[in-house]
Amino acid sequence: MSSLNIAIAGAGIGGLTAAIALHRAGHNVTVFEQSKAFLRVGADINLTPNAVRALDGLGVGPAVRIPAARPTHRISRLWDSGEETSRLEMSDAAEQKYGAPQLTIHRADLLAALADVFPPEQVQFGKRAEHVVQTADGIELCFKDGSRHVTDLLIGADGIHSVVRNALFGDEQPRFTGVVAYRAVVPAERVAHVPNIQAFTKWWGPTPQSQIVTFPLNQGREIFIFATTAQDSWHEESWTSAGDADELRSHYQDFHPDARALLDACNEVLKTALYERDPLPFWSKGSMTLLGDACHPMMPFMAQGAGQAIEDAVVLARYLQDLTSTAQITDALQAYQQARLQRTSQIQIGSRGNQWLKDGGNADWVYGYDAWAVPMPNVA
Repeated sequence: MSSLNIAIAGAGIGGLTAAIALHRAGHNVTVFEQSKAFLRVGADINLTPNAVRALDGLGVGPAVRIPAARPTHRISRLWDSGEETSRLEMSDAAEQKYGAPQLTIHRADLLAALADVFPPEQVQFGKRAEHVVQTADGIELCFKDGSRHVTDLLIGADGIHSVVRNALFGDEQPRFTGVVAYRAVVPAERVAHVPNIQAFTKWWGPTPQSQIVTFPLNQGREIFIFATTAQDSWHEESWTSAGDADELRSHYQDFHPDARALLDACNEVLKTALYERDPLPFWSKGSMTLLGDACHPMMPFMAQGAGQAIEDAVVLARYLQDLTSTAQITDALQAYQQARLQRTSQIQIGSRGNQWLKDGGNADWVYGYDAWAVPMPNVA
């Protein structure tokens, strides 16, 4: 055989990135998505240079840059005094240092850029996977509508509640972190008086659970506000549930006036509970593997969730690109897993601890990673 039949569960950022790379490598790729269409839901995304460089390698970088903003700096400020504790130059300086800038973008705009370069007939919507069966003919993916699909290789890119993950590890549930997040988008002119409003700014709260992050969107015309706080009473995990702006402001009454000014500008907010899982000892078995939140869901405090899914997808595609036989799949997936496990686990744990770059430090180990150039041991 000259190519593999590959099924990807989940048409999110990681799933589509993998689909594009594998399709270009000559494999027969089908993506199954439970939604009925690409929806304009989800958080706005911070793509740090490591993620942007990976997208550039796919050729979608120019399209991603059009709707995105380019934060000028990455700034840390203390919640009460407003003292600036760290500042990294981004934008042109990051592009010179890392080969790509930092971009901030709505998730739907990033998905649109990815979907535009993948054959639409190879994405099947309304396909909610229910279980996975290993058969003599391959891996059988069974859907809620009663349909089935048999494939040589299955990639679970189906998020924190992954059905493919459950097929590998048994049914288990992610853990509520005790932290909720509020999200809002406001016109930039409404908060133009706040210093460094076109930067990525993180206000570090009195506890690791408490923070406010802001960054520009939509070519700098809008500002995204993301605030977290400890709250045990709200467990709803939804990217579309309405929150209360006054409740949001009540959690940060003692923050610096600049931080409060950001929240004062919020009229409508969304609210979601944050969930996580511990790092896995492995995530590939036979002809099944995972990527992104399906194998390493992480807290948002290092802004690496989307970036790590994109890196996973590129590295996985590199290990699979030259395969011509199903007999090669298991070794290739094991090699992919080993190439990614340590890095993603380190970022998972670092995101949970929420101390990264608070007082300065070196971002090179995160931002300087090149998924297209990282060494690859030979695969049998």
